[in-house]
Amino acid sequence: MNELDTFLEHLVWRTPSGEAIGCTEKRKVLRENLEELAQVLKDALDDALLMGVSERQVREIFHALIDRIESDFSERDD
Repeated sequence: MNELDTFLEHLVWRTPSGEAIGCTEKRKVLRENLEELAQVLKDALDDALLMGVSERQVREIFHALIDRIESDFSERDD
């Protein structure tokens, strides 16, 4: 098991009030989304490094991008 798998295996998704998400299907979809995102990020990082870009800068840009993404939906607590 690699570091990403270990991270995802131990990840507990929580509602805004802190309760663990219990629905297996929701957890499955969230995990699949993270796995896809991780692959896209890895591919982008690999491309940048192959083109001679600073790894530190790429990671800083990834963080900045995440901080700027806004959802079309409001946070809810069912």
